[in-house]
Amino acid sequence: MAVKIRLRRMGAKKKPFYRIVVADSRSPRDGRFIEELGFYNPVSEPKEVKIDAEKAVKWLKNGAKPTDTVNDLFKKNGIYEKLEESKEA
Repeated sequence: MAVKIRLRRMGAKKKPFYRIVVADSRSPRDGRFIEELGFYNPVSEPKEVKIDAEKAVKWLKNGAKPTDTVNDLFKKNGIYEKLEESKEA
């Protein structure tokens, strides 16, 4: 089973709000998911991002592949640095 870390769209029309979730790659974008890792609100100023770093690192260690957008969010929020620290410890 291929697992992806991706965005799940929520919110009203023209006012998107995303949750960062871990889901089976075969499930639909807004369908079933395994676990929620955080949220991303691109509409607010400044953009809001909250990610549970421990859960994200756990899933990355287990082989979950982030999508391009989630990959960028992880880089900006220092998730990969925490992943490297956990590998060293």
